[in-house]
Amino acid sequence: MTTTPHLAFPPAPPAPSPAGRPGNRRMLVAGAVAALVLLLAAAAAGGWWLTRDEDSSPFAGRPRVTDGAAGLSYAIPEGWKHEEQQKLIGAFTSSVTKTDTGGEGGSTVLSGRAGAVPQPALQRQAERAARSNAEFFYPDGSSEIEESRPTTVDGRPAHTVALRVSDGKHGTGSPEGSGGAGHLRLTLVAVDDSRSAFLLGIAQPGGPVEAGEVDKVMESASLN
Repeated sequence: MTTTPHLAFPPAPPAPSPAGRPGNRRMLVAGAVAALVLLLAAAAAGGWWLTRDEDSSPFAGRPRVTDGAAGLSYAIPEGWKHEEQQKLIGAFTSSVTKTDTGGEGGSTVLSGRAGAVPQPALQRQAERAARSNAEFFYPDGSSEIEESRPTTVDGRPAHTVALRVSDGKHGTGSPEGSGGAGHLRLTLVAVDDSRSAFLLGIAQPGGPVEAGEVDKVMESASLN
């Protein structure tokens, strides 16, 4: 697994024990939701509960995940699910998921806590973590940066990176709906001088509708 020395969280979740040939991991990318279900493992520190979005955002009135471990809150869109008792691999502390009809694709947004990241290092660390997660979830594929820009979350400095990812069977520019091209976005937030937090979103397939919905969930994030 690729590691990032300057971050206190692994840029990609630790891989499970192999159940067969390395190529079997390709099965995890039938959809981001299917992948994460297969990768669920024991015991992450919990600390999330539900509130409701009361503002005028696209998710006004929708429930929200309040992740006490990460220090983040984000919306749960209609049709998405949040399971409070779900046990996630240690890199993540909460998640919401949506499974496409037929169960062969879907979207997910996860959050987690990290160590301190100085503002000048946010872009470098966010891009490195995004690429590492792309390599993990798409081990036989490739990725290319579509967007990398500074942003803010509740006034705190952050950096967001979007990648176009391929499962290795199709190019990153494969047609919408082919199942080959996915969308991955990672946003890293400098919460304060002692810690940071991150959101990771994946949509498979990564067409404009699916990618846009994932991005909106991540844009709904606020600090606890």
